[in-house]
Parts: sequence; C-alpha cells; structure tokens
Amino acid sequence: MLHDPISSSIPDPDPSAIPPAPHRRRPRYAGKNPRRFADKYKELNPERYAADVAKVLAAGKTPAGSHRPIMVAEILAVLALRPGEHAVDCTLGFGGHARELCARLTPGGRLIGLDVDPVEHPKTTARLRGAGWGEDVFTAIRSNFAGLPKVLAGLGLAGVDAVLADLGVSSMQLDDPARGFTFKTDSPLDLRLNPARAPSGAEWLARVSAADLATAFTENSDETHAELLARELTARRASTPLTRTLQLAYAIRAILREHVPRQDPETIDDSVRRVFQAVRIAVNDEFGVLDLFLRQLPTCLKPGGRVAILTFHSGEDRRVKQAFRAGVRDSVYAATNDEVVRAGPEERRANPRSSSAKLRWAIRA
Repeated sequence: MLHDPISSSIPDPDPSAIPPAPHRRRPRYAGKNPRRFADKYKELNPERYAADVAKVLAAGKTPAGSHRPIMVAEILAVLALRPGEHAVDCTLGFGGHARELCARLTPGGRLIGLDVDPVEHPKTTARLRGAGWGEDVFTAIRSNFAGLPKVLAGLGLAGVDAVLADLGVSSMQLDDPARGFTFKTDSPLDLRLNPARAPSGAEWLARVSAADLATAFTENSDETHAELLARELTARRASTPLTRTLQLAYAIRAILREHVPRQDPETIDDSVRRVFQAVRIAVNDEFGVLDLFLRQLPTCLKPGGRVAILTFHSGEDRRVKQAFRAGVRDSVYAATNDEVVRAGPEERRANPRSSSAKLRWAIRA
C-alpha cells in the first residue's frame, strides 16, 4: 500500500473544534389552509396536531391524506357481525370501517383486510396494529378483491360470514398529487390504484384509439362530448404527448372552448372531472374487476352470509344491483334491498364526499 507523506503529516481534526450543523426550523405553516399537499403537515400528523385536525373535520372536510368512513352505522346494521365470526374488508383503505368491524368480531373473530394499493396498505396495517388489533384479530393481505377466492383458499377458509366492499378511490389517493388522480396540481398522469402495474394513465392515453377512448368517456363517465374530446385528444398527442395532469386538463378546456363556445368554466371543469374518472376506470379495469368479484362472491359467503357494497358511480351501482337481484331470482341470495341506502343529511353535511355513495346489500341463501 502506497504511503502519502504529505497527507499523513496532517493531523486529524479535533471533533470538538467542528462547529455543529445549524438548526433548521420547520417551514412555517402556510396559512390556515395550505394548498400544497406537502405543506399540510398538521393534517398529515393527526396524533400530534389533533386540535387542527378536529377543526378540519368540524368544517365538513376530510383531513389531507386520510379518509372518513361512510355510512358506518348502516353497514354495521346490514352485516350484523357477531363475536367469533369471520369477515372480509375487501377495500381496506384508511381502515375506518375495519376498526369498527374488528370491534364487533372480538372475541374469537377475525377480519381479513384486502387492498391492492402498495402505498397505502402498509400504512393502514401499521395504523390498525397501533390501535391494538393484532394478527389474531386482523389479517392484512395485499390483493385485489377480485382475488378473494384465492385469498380465502390460502387461509384455509371455505367461506366467511360477512363481506364489505367500498368501491372507487380513497381520499388518500385523491389528495396525494403524486398519484395523479387530481388536476388541482401538476403531477405525472398516473391514475393507478396499484402504481406497480402497467399501464399508467399517460401510457394508456398514448396508445388507445379514438373510438375506444370515446367509448370509455361514454360508458365510464357519461361525458356529453365524448366523441369530440376523443378525436381531438388523440389528434393532439402525436405532437404533444399527454403525460401530466394539468396538461390533460388544459387540453380538454382548450378543445371545449374552441368547439363548444359559450360554455361556462364550471361546466367545462365538469367535463375535465369526467375525463379523469373515465381514464382512471379504464386504466384500473375497475368494471371488469367488479364484474369478476360479483360472479365469485356467492362462493365466498357461508349460507346466511351478508355482503354490503358501497358504490360511487352509476356504472358500479347498476352492476351490483343487477347481480344481487339476479341472485335472488336464482335463489343464490335470500334477500337484497329494493331501495338503495344513502347517507343521511347530517352525514352529508359533515362529509360531502358521502353525497354520491349508495349502499346495497344481500344475504346468501
């Protein structure tokens, strides 16, 4: 090994003589309602800033990065859980429903919590473990709910007593700009519930045909200008690929202003929301996954088992209603609700995101 006489003659610095790193204060909280997701550290740390989170809730809003469970009392009444039973929360989300289900299954019962989202699932699992629900009560499995039969077989269960599915996207996914579900901020156009599974929203838009895009806009979101938007968006992508959320939103607004004059900005933004919804549903194959789940569901329930499904889209609700009614007609289910259950006025005021929710239930024959 070569020896450097120059560097070896320099003594090692005295650690006590090295000045400490300057203290860096946390960035100042950006007003009462900071716009950037990263600045909302009070809402994103509810245990430390409980008072601030309470103010957000009192204002009828959902704290950033969290999710408020919808129609909890109605779901608990439908599922009628008893200690010792086995149940599945097919869409674990933030874990709000799961907390209530676990409390009613003990002692001796078990809740299986599924979620396809690799970002949120471990956070919620840790949250429920911190609340005292150990492996003996709560089992967390990352899986799409269409894989429910495989999950139950892997756990040695022929069926369960109750199943809950809360469809659509969660508030955490909508709020996080990195996920690309919103056009309120400039982010990658992702829109995937499972970011590890291709294609992203940008990749899907880059290759879908104008005809298929128009069909998606019509079937997934009832967009009035489906053919116009599909034709123009596919024509423009050759010169300007659509890879960012604001880029897609601006393109939609420009097309409608040019071809559908005299539309007010709010109406145009409604079309932007519908396009984002349609692309999200297509990218995640949400209707295909739901159809498969509904076909397999009866085999996952014990005789007398109960299922409750929350929907937020007419396409989802129609599929659930038809599957349950067909099941009653074919004696697969003993009963289902004729009239859809909705959140009450007080809940809708406290949590506006519950306004579009519809609850349907069925009981296995």
